Amino acid sequence: MAQQTVKFSRKDSAQFFRTLNKRVNNYFKENNIKKTGNRKLYIKAVVMFTLLLGPLVLLLSINDLPTWLQIIAMIIIGIGIAGVGMNVMHDANHGSFSSKKWVNKLMGSSIHILAGNDYNWKVQHNVLHHTYTNIQGHDEDIDAGRIIRFSKHAKWLKIHQYQKYYAFLLYGLLTVNWAISTDFKQTYQYLKRKLSYGDFPNPATQWTKLIIGKIIYYTIWVVLPLALGYAWWEVLIGFLIMHYTAGMILSVVFQLAHVMPNTEMPLPDENGNMKNTWAIHQLFTTSNFSPKSWIVEFYTGGLNRQVEHHLFSNISHVHYKHIAKIVKETAHEFSLPYNEYKTMWRAVAEHYQQLKQLGQKPTMA
Repeated sequence: MAQQTVKFSRKDSAQFFRTLNKRVNNYFKENNIKKTGNRKLYIKAVVMFTLLLGPLVLLLSINDLPTWLQIIAMIIIGIGIAGVGMNVMHDANHGSFSSKKWVNKLMGSSIHILAGNDYNWKVQHNVLHHTYTNIQGHDEDIDAGRIIRFSKHAKWLKIHQYQKYYAFLLYGLLTVNWAISTDFKQTYQYLKRKLSYGDFPNPATQWTKLIIGKIIYYTIWVVLPLALGYAWWEVLIGFLIMHYTAGMILSVVFQLAHVMPNTEMPLPDENGNMKNTWAIHQLFTTSNFSPKSWIVEFYTGGLNRQVEHHLFSNISHVHYKHIAKIVKETAHEFSLPYNEYKTMWRAVAEHYQQLKQLGQKPTMA
């Protein structure tokens, strides 16, 4: 990853974000509501944890269920993993699930049973992705290694001309990688670079926490099923089905927000300076999808409204629908973009076209 220091412009003569921030704050004051989660979010949390843990309890209680029912149960668990990640863990690790820090810490730690690690996630997501959105070499969310080219600034390889065919198939491996290797690589890299979200952790403590977390994780999802009589191959297949389902959902939702024809991938100049302020940069690099679908909004934890999320990550997603009109009108008032696709299917189709475009040899694109 590039070590160049990136600096966003401080020049916003029209004062877009100050105006927007004032209007959003007034919305909460006038309606006398908190920016954190509410009863609606807590009910959603119960639903998502039930999807995650309900089938697991069933499988561990009855290990002679028909194969087809076991497969369905693992798919539902995968749906639950993604659901808890997007609705509970995500808000909590942004500090917006609850007004109480201990609740956010508790709910944020749910990432350990989803295959991840809270320190790594906060650095990658809160620090790198939310600060340097779509900036090649700084935002790891657009870095899929050599296999998929998400940015026009990434090196082109011959294999990329076929990514329109295989990219979606690889998306399902996201959380499998978390479970096996990603967390160890990230902990090593982030500690070496002294990155953190909040206080920098003691390296020994972080490594200990990571290893204990993985032991607990594999005990729940591998050791316990084996101990209760499942064959190794049943556990392996179930593990892959579960993670492939979760990985596919999470990857698609992530990519529909940033790797799209209507989003930009700007680079800093030779001195590390960006053209726009941080807030305006978010408008150019982020896109919404399916804003009128209640089921999409309910399940994705408001991540279909990424514009609002990137501008106000300290606000719980249950409020995004209500502040979206303010954000959209203010953006248009200042002649700034507000990227949005009316349906999820349209967004998926456009993402496919973007993969196809990025897969072409640069001189031919």
